[in-house]
Amino acid sequence: MGMPAASANEDRRLRRGLKSRHLQMIAIGGAIGTGLFLGSGGTISQAGPGGALLAYAAIGIMVLFVMQSLGEMSTHLPVAGSFHTYGTKYVSPSFGFAMGWNYWFNWAITLAAELVAAGVIMSFWFPDVPSWIWAAVFLILLAGLNFLSAKAFGEGEFWFAAIKVTAVLAFLVLGVFMIAGILGGTAPGVSNWTKGEAPFVGGWMSVISVFMIAGFSFQGTELVGVTAGESENPRKDMPRAIRTVFWRIMLFYIGAIAVIGFILPYTDPSLLASANNEDITASPFTLVFERAGIAVAAGMMNAVILTAILSAGNSGLYASTRMLYAMAKEGTAPRLFARLNERGVPVMALLATAMIGLFGFLTEIMGDGGAYTWLMNVSGLSGFIVWVGIAWCHFRFRRAYVRQGRAVADLPYRAPLFPIGPVIALIMLIVVIIGQNVQAIVNGQLLQVASAYAGLPAFLLLWVIHRIVTGRRSRMVALDDMDVDGLEIKAP
Repeated sequence: MGMPAASANEDRRLRRGLKSRHLQMIAIGGAIGTGLFLGSGGTISQAGPGGALLAYAAIGIMVLFVMQSLGEMSTHLPVAGSFHTYGTKYVSPSFGFAMGWNYWFNWAITLAAELVAAGVIMSFWFPDVPSWIWAAVFLILLAGLNFLSAKAFGEGEFWFAAIKVTAVLAFLVLGVFMIAGILGGTAPGVSNWTKGEAPFVGGWMSVISVFMIAGFSFQGTELVGVTAGESENPRKDMPRAIRTVFWRIMLFYIGAIAVIGFILPYTDPSLLASANNEDITASPFTLVFERAGIAVAAGMMNAVILTAILSAGNSGLYASTRMLYAMAKEGTAPRLFARLNERGVPVMALLATAMIGLFGFLTEIMGDGGAYTWLMNVSGLSGFIVWVGIAWCHFRFRRAYVRQGRAVADLPYRAPLFPIGPVIALIMLIVVIIGQNVQAIVNGQLLQVASAYAGLPAFLLLWVIHRIVTGRRSRMVALDDMDVDGLEIKAP
């Protein structure tokens, strides 16, 4: 006699099939995307090479602190719910509820954005094919990878990210040769760092405005926290991923901006154009490759950017699916989404997330784009809100852990700069969130203000509604009552 469906599902678990190399590439791939390949040019145009470097370095340090906080919690309690679970345990059930739904929605809508962008990119090669056809093809491809298993997702993401990393490394090597005068004609020297207002253009306000762009560019590094629930050996692999990934990402961003700043003047109109549209010929990467004598630079970078888009969509679909699954397991989403297939994949959560991505894409191609724009605006601040949540959860977790008589030395990984790290991260993130569109506030442009900050009231509304509905059960968890127990994981 066969086992009942409900019982069979209870016996199924998420499979720990992600290896160390998968985790590192997932984190790297999450942070290397169109923000680097296209947006980096706009930051140099706006703040000059020195201003852009300063902004990315400052945000990079903030991200390091956030990742260290995440590393401490995700090695101690490696679960698929990650931020949702930590918010519930270490702050309050209502905060965890809002964090989980906020993160799920963010990546589900990001999937829609990637489908739209993929259609635009494919028109470079196939201008007569409707973009919705490519969106459908790529949605099926990504859903198929995620449907197979966590290992299939990890393998797909590994190769997507490997292509991006190879492109960036090639760019850095060629750029150094061009700066030295070995390729591309006369060596530029430091002329582009001293021309006009360079290296700092527009003063501190320009640097602050680039903070926002840099913050968006780094979003996705926290994806590694979601993978902890399916990592083969989270005690060993998570700290290694967090330590190595940060420095590699900083090398890519700081190195790329330095190379662009040396080779292209901040006044080059292509730099600003690259940030304002998806014209790949305006990408600073394309321009530098062309000046190095690579005739097929535009087509090559188009392929790399398509890979970056598919990588972001792949990771987003995975992360939001696991978040919805974890919320269903903990009772803050319908139990339907906790169902696993025989390969340990939460298929109902996967289908629901894919449908939201499809809906977001349809609002763009079937309407005037207004609904799609607002959906994107609501999700725009989600990544920053999650980072705030990570820093706050870690601050309270460590305080409770020590207060309850636990030894910090017993933690599998310890954030080295506690409590300074999460405190600095919190302060910087609050500045970034408030500064989303200060100019619109100053000028009294109410519609632009509402558009830029839509994600913040949406998050707060989720928090407050859950608090009202659940009452006393959702009060902030006292440090003495906090559940700071970890999760026993046997190494393979």
